[in-house]
Amino acid sequence: MDSYGGSVLRVDLTEGTSVRHPTEEELARSFLGGRGLNVKRLWDELPAHTDALSPENALIFGAGPLVGTLFPGGARFNVTAMSPHTGILGDSNAGGFFGPELKFAGYDQLIVQCKSDHPVYLWIRDDQVEIRDARGLWGRDTWETTLSIQEDLGDPDTQVATVGQAAENGVTFAGIFVNLNRAVGRTGMGTVMAAKNLKAIAIRGTGLIPVADMARFQEIIERLDAVIYQHPEYEQRVRLGTTKLMRALNAIGALPTRHFQQGQFEHAEDVSGETIERLYKTKSKACFACTIPCSRFLVVDDPRFPGLCLEGPEYEPLAGFTARVGNSDLALALKCVDLANRYGMDAITLSEAISWAMECHQRGMLSPEESNGLDLTWGNGDAILSLVHKIAHREGLGDLLADGVKSAAQRLGKGSEQIAMEGKGLEVFQADPRAIKAYGLGNAVASRGADHLRSEPWFEFSNDPEEGIRRFGIPETAFRLESRGKGLVVKHFEEMAAIADSLGVCKNTYNNMEVLSWTETADLLQAATGWDFTGDEVQAIGERIVNLERLFIAREGITRRDDALPSRFLKEPMPAGSGPSTGSVLELEAMLDEYYLARGWETDTGLPTSDKLRELGLPAGD
Repeated sequence: MDSYGGSVLRVDLTEGTSVRHPTEEELARSFLGGRGLNVKRLWDELPAHTDALSPENALIFGAGPLVGTLFPGGARFNVTAMSPHTGILGDSNAGGFFGPELKFAGYDQLIVQCKSDHPVYLWIRDDQVEIRDARGLWGRDTWETTLSIQEDLGDPDTQVATVGQAAENGVTFAGIFVNLNRAVGRTGMGTVMAAKNLKAIAIRGTGLIPVADMARFQEIIERLDAVIYQHPEYEQRVRLGTTKLMRALNAIGALPTRHFQQGQFEHAEDVSGETIERLYKTKSKACFACTIPCSRFLVVDDPRFPGLCLEGPEYEPLAGFTARVGNSDLALALKCVDLANRYGMDAITLSEAISWAMECHQRGMLSPEESNGLDLTWGNGDAILSLVHKIAHREGLGDLLADGVKSAAQRLGKGSEQIAMEGKGLEVFQADPRAIKAYGLGNAVASRGADHLRSEPWFEFSNDPEEGIRRFGIPETAFRLESRGKGLVVKHFEEMAAIADSLGVCKNTYNNMEVLSWTETADLLQAATGWDFTGDEVQAIGERIVNLERLFIAREGITRRDDALPSRFLKEPMPAGSGPSTGSVLELEAMLDEYYLARGWETDTGLPTSDKLRELGLPAGD
């Protein structure tokens, strides 16, 4: 199987055993790898309503066929399990160097099952697999654990995926971290890992990833590199990464300022990517084989935070610890990002939990006793930092917030449920859906809960009605404040996102820069694997993955009523002071009808029809 590692590794932590078997070619042809193959495995092997924190839950690491090749940004891997945070499909994705190392060791998937009776870590070197004692690592943060394992193995190039103290303490949105700062952040995959008493996975591979037609593959990659270098976004992405969005979203009134109470942040320039570049950036960094070094390494010279250095941040944690919580102190925001990484927490959920508590304080819903005496006034840096620590250790108010805002609001009551910014239990990202309506719809229907990365429908920023007609038959699709046609847009970009995650490539290039068409993707896959694909067949794989994920969450009870977002976005117009987005609301119900029709799903239930499932080769039931 050219471009594949060739094997699946299964580890039973209770028995202390490991077994490898060949990657099934039929499954790989139908689901490619990474996210697609992970959800297929979970669907086949995990019973409905499995307790996410029980030994019966499986934790699946998967890397797609382009991971470890010369494809620019072919570095990403997915981790999939039942989510302890949402109770439905858990899945998250990260870049860096861990995914390629998994492939170099010969594996397309690593499936961790059952539970050890004490803390352990996995050491994998090609076909050698050891389960090692990790009791001395329990209680350490992600940086300490990574460096300790590399030192113990005598190899700084060993790739380590680890959890921090938040996962050990049962914070439901704890992630898995690689290369110190790269986060498998969303849906609590680190919490699942810690529940298995698995502290870390260390991998070293010595193999290579062959491709079927190297000359053709190299030709396509060289052409692709030229497209990337000439792209109008290239220079800014290298300089600023995703933090370029701070200025851009503030300008259109989409920043989630003070918990989505305004769309523009008066201190946006003080905490922008450009300010980070000017004050703290020392160099650019890239994932394996990537031609866009969009990450940055920062050294923060601030006497309050001696020795503070970190990679990043991405836009999401930056906006979360600035605009979302009303904080204009950039160095303090970067300290919060660093702590989130070291404790091992999803920064989107973490910043939502803190900003929700601040709005509860603003509205008199949290008493001084319930707030542990913290002054939760917007932008209070001491309180923000304190809550990061408290949540990681489940102390005081931190214990309430450690299960996410849906649970916290249910426990607190007092009307706080109405201001919990989540969908299907997952916290909304750092942009206001009223200002970017395709993204709003994408959040509502996303298979892992409210999330933008299941679609990334950037096209609504294009402002090109003729292109809207050409691509979707509707000129309004090209405008962010229009709702008509957005069901078609989200369907298309959901399938692109599924293919990106299943190939193991970066959505910055594949979705947002659209450097490959369906036909070009098929040509690339044929050169890599030797299998014949057409562009339509590649798109059908993306559609198959989206539909199987819908089946998975439907098995857990999800229907149309759950494709919802907080009432603030649906009923409260964007307030004055939100720039060009002032007065906008999200017309979700009409967009849902359009989306379900585009997908061939039932509009009253939001479930795939039997005809659609049979068309895609998926179980159609009765």
